[in-house]
Amino acid sequence: MKSQKHNEGELRELTVKIEQKVVQDLELMSKNTGMPIADLVVIALKRFRSSHYDYMKLVPVTE
Repeated sequence: MKSQKHNEGELRELTVKIEQKVVQDLELMSKNTGMPIADLVVIALKRFRSSHYDYMKLVPVTE
């Protein structure tokens, strides 16, 4: 996974406020892996997005 390109193409800035502990954990993960925080965040967001296509109305909603 470290060798994969995660943040390619045109980039846009997104500013969010998140819990301090989450930021601290991302900083630690970045330090331990050598991966930039931006890459860790985009990996997490892409995984979340792939699990929740229903939020984008790209798959039929089942009840």
